[in-house]
Amino acid sequence: MTDHSDQPSHFAFDATSEAEIATILAKYPSGKQASGVIPLLYVVQKQMGRLTGSAWVPRVAMDVVAETLGMAPIRVYEVATFYLMFNTAPIGKFHLQVCTTTPCWLRGSDEVVAACRKVTGIKGWKETSEDGLFTMTEVECLGACVNAPLIQVNDDNYEDLDFDSTVALLESLRRGEIPPRGPVNGRQTSAPEGGPTTLTTLNFAKTE
Repeated sequence: MTDHSDQPSHFAFDATSEAEIATILAKYPSGKQASGVIPLLYVVQKQMGRLTGSAWVPRVAMDVVAETLGMAPIRVYEVATFYLMFNTAPIGKFHLQVCTTTPCWLRGSDEVVAACRKVTGIKGWKETSEDGLFTMTEVECLGACVNAPLIQVNDDNYEDLDFDSTVALLESLRRGEIPPRGPVNGRQTSAPEGGPTTLTTLNFAKTE
């Protein structure tokens, strides 16, 4: 477990979260509510982000999830600390999850990392910038290798990055401007750069 001085002493689900939980738990048979532990941890993380600007899962909130699901708290701790997508310490407003796995590295993730460090002033991993806006984490494959290199900012991917476009992205975020997610170089989703080269017209010619 992460021992962090910012751990709160109390947590309770708000009305928005309670409504989400009711929908989630309705999906599971009676007696199988523990299967909802991952969705409920997401509910906690979203509520913390919504109310405090820092999307993370405090230990006391894990205890509330355990009580809600009728689980031993240690079982919830195990899940929350196993999966990378759950933050067990406060983070900045923008969580920069930088992929450095082989496809991204071959396509220039080192430049993306350098740009992040230059703009934010962050020197290591899992650190937060002095202004509290950015936390930077090294992650494994984000599943968009064809558009490498990329960063996941909170829940959104920004793809086909290089040094300059990463700087521009982070400066936009700092100004409070949220750019459209996806490729930053004009690529159409995962089509070839320059546009699709096949299936560019529809042909429904009738065959006998």
